[in-house]
Amino acid sequence: MSILLGYAPALPEILLAVGAMVLLMLGAFGADDENTYNLANWLAVLLLVAAAVVIALQPPATEQLFEGAFIVDTFGRFMKLLVLIGSAATLLLSTDFLSQKRLTKFEYPVLILLATVGMMMMVSANDLIALYLAMELQSLALYVLASVHRENLRSSEAGLKYFVLGALASGMLLYGASLVYGFAGSTSFQVIAGVAQAHDAAQNIGLIVGLVFILVGIAFKISAVPFHMWTPDVYEGAPSPVTAFFASAPKIAAMALLMRILGGAFPGLEPQWLQVIWFISVASMILGAFGAIGQTNIKRLMGYSSIGHIGFALVGLAAGTHEGAQSVLVYLVIYLVMTLGTFACILAMRRNDEMIEEIDQLSGLAQTNLPMAFTFGMLMFSLAGIPPLAGFFAKLYVFGAAVQAGLYPLAIVGLLASVVGAFYYIRIVLIMFVREPVEGFTPVPGKLGFLMAASLLFIFVFVAPFVGDAIVVAADAAAKSLRF
Repeated sequence: MSILLGYAPALPEILLAVGAMVLLMLGAFGADDENTYNLANWLAVLLLVAAAVVIALQPPATEQLFEGAFIVDTFGRFMKLLVLIGSAATLLLSTDFLSQKRLTKFEYPVLILLATVGMMMMVSANDLIALYLAMELQSLALYVLASVHRENLRSSEAGLKYFVLGALASGMLLYGASLVYGFAGSTSFQVIAGVAQAHDAAQNIGLIVGLVFILVGIAFKISAVPFHMWTPDVYEGAPSPVTAFFASAPKIAAMALLMRILGGAFPGLEPQWLQVIWFISVASMILGAFGAIGQTNIKRLMGYSSIGHIGFALVGLAAGTHEGAQSVLVYLVIYLVMTLGTFACILAMRRNDEMIEEIDQLSGLAQTNLPMAFTFGMLMFSLAGIPPLAGFFAKLYVFGAAVQAGLYPLAIVGLLASVVGAFYYIRIVLIMFVREPVEGFTPVPGKLGFLMAASLLFIFVFVAPFVGDAIVVAADAAAKSLRF
């Protein structure tokens, strides 16, 4: 019994991994029909909820397992809850779409669970080997999900592009990890941190080059410029629920991993890695703002939008302070809700039971379905950062942290990028409210309507003290467990 209690901090991951294997057996030995998929899907949602409950009930202490390779702390619990929310919402978003496209296979929720296990392990990684294994577990499941619609050429192409570029990113990260191991003598974050904090660490070229390669590998995962090339194509080609998943939970996990490795393994090399973060933040904000202007496909536009928002989140990280880390966490909470709500609206855009992806096809939506047009319009305003919606406060926190750290040029670039980016968000709203309608839209399914309403409520009530303050306090506690 004492041995089992020793693994209690990893109970959420164990629960999901065992649950995924049980669902795999259920699908393998059961009937290959929609009923089996529905059962597996709802059981997967229950497993994710159960894992979230276990995390919420865990004590606030910091614990390490597997000789320090796996760490559970306040930061990890905070980020894992966000990952679980993103995964559960994805399963709810998927049911109607997969049923319509006749893609109701039990493997889908199993892959979501396995990817979630990998993401949660990424959040708790405290060793370079654990980091790589967790990232590969997540990535292999995501490669399959991207091409789950095998009969669709765009989906197959998206899966292939994601696999090839993802393998390249993993190779770069592994090469960087090998360099760090060679010059630090260990894969443990604690030992690496000791080497990085030595007085001559800035002259340790091998360690710095290894860090740069690791940052390149993680930058691929968060689709930061100049390692973003897969994002628009994969977002457009993958099935819409899978795109919603890519834009939410994996981004959260990769950002958590980036913060963990910078704060936990390289706290003594801030002057070196801050330059890298500063550059990819500026490049991502600029490309996200200008790259989306000419887009006609809403999913492709959201790809560029996600690149821009990662750039905004990195503004807080570039500050290299506790306040900066806190602002990143607040930004990720708001980004997660806005993204899930936006994709719920995208999945609800149907005409004669056919998905609508072209922006011009939203003409006159306000005259045929005002509630959906209003919800989508408010989410666009929030993504643009227009007050008093939640997206405004997300940018306010990260820009405030940058100003407090003296990074005035970075905050100014972010502000200008926000102004440019607002153009394509507001353009969508004008198309919905100003142009004449083309044809009526299919009624919104219940689960999508629930997610749309929940996200709309959140972006409005974030300004309320009992909501915004609670998130800020939780983010502050989570950031304190990092070395910023």
